[in-house]
Amino acid sequence: MKIKKGDTVKIITGKDKNKTGKVLKVLVAKGKLLVEGLNLTKKHVKPKNQGEKGQTISVSRPVDVSNAMILCPGCGRAARIAYKEDENSKLRICRRCGTNLS
Repeated sequence: MKIKKGDTVKIITGKDKNKTGKVLKVLVAKGKLLVEGLNLTKKHVKPKNQGEKGQTISVSRPVDVSNAMILCPGCGRAARIAYKEDENSKLRICRRCGTNLS
């Protein structure tokens, strides 16, 4: 997977189109990302103790990785990722400007 935890991504389709956020978790087996503050849905929570009221909370749900693009810190735009190999490491670089993303 080209996007990793801690990257800043831009959502390119769906209800949160053109919004940006930080990746909190990458679900590799499902091909999804959990992005901070995006793709929020309402969840109803039952009361835990007697006498308390139930409540509705907003929860972030995973977004498909194909609906997100990484934001390049160099050019500040959504970009595709290329790989470049050094002597002992593999670097992710921006295809637009060549900035190192790793």
